[in-house]
Amino acid sequence: MHTFSYLRTIMLKREEVPSFDRYPFNIPSIRTLDEINLDRDVTFIVGENGMGKSTLLESIAAAMGFNPEGGSLHLQFSTYDSHSDLDQYLRIIRGPKKPTDGYFLRAESFYNVATQISKLDEDPFGAPIIDSYGGKSLHEQSHGEAFFSTFMNRFRGHGVYILDEPEAALSPLRQMSMLTRIHELVNQKSQFIIATHSPILMAYPSSTIIELGEDGVRERKLEEVGHYRIMQQFFNDHKRMIHHLLKDD
Repeated sequence: MHTFSYLRTIMLKREEVPSFDRYPFNIPSIRTLDEINLDRDVTFIVGENGMGKSTLLESIAAAMGFNPEGGSLHLQFSTYDSHSDLDQYLRIIRGPKKPTDGYFLRAESFYNVATQISKLDEDPFGAPIIDSYGGKSLHEQSHGEAFFSTFMNRFRGHGVYILDEPEAALSPLRQMSMLTRIHELVNQKSQFIIATHSPILMAYPSSTIIELGEDGVRERKLEEVGHYRIMQQFFNDHKRMIHHLLKDD
């Protein structure tokens, strides 16, 4: 349990939802959503594709004032407008203390964030934004390197950090390094909300795992999460699983 509680609860204003028959309110996990308690330093939102993880995370970020495409609170731009209006129906219950930093980091649109930073740094009279990202152009690095550099350098602590499938750009070894960095930032009074498929990241101790599924929203232990169980079965007997996956009818 953390003591700073920047964000305490995410609630769906169900009484204001125009219809649960239209997107995104017809997604099972959203249709049944009441509230999500954020009572730990790290909260994971997990589930299969199509269960609404990214939609929910994007809406939480937008409700807090972040650009739906990602970035810091001050990085406002738009290359496309495809996010849902779910953020308008979320109530964010905040704690008494305010964070001094924050970032919405999503693998899907990180290229757009990197491009916007490059454009802003063309201004000869402004302090280079890229300095806070490690000093090297994000476009001169691989996607994974740029993504990891942002996480390692730009996150300053005392912040709320929302990450959408960060493992998409990272090797398993880098995911383990991310766990170390998450722990460092938690010790610097930071709070994380992370949508992920990665059992490596989900293993962070004393975290809350929220699984979105056809039956709604459920809190799970790591060993109960579908992704973890599938990977465990694979590594316990990968030859047998491969045999069943590739066998001819």
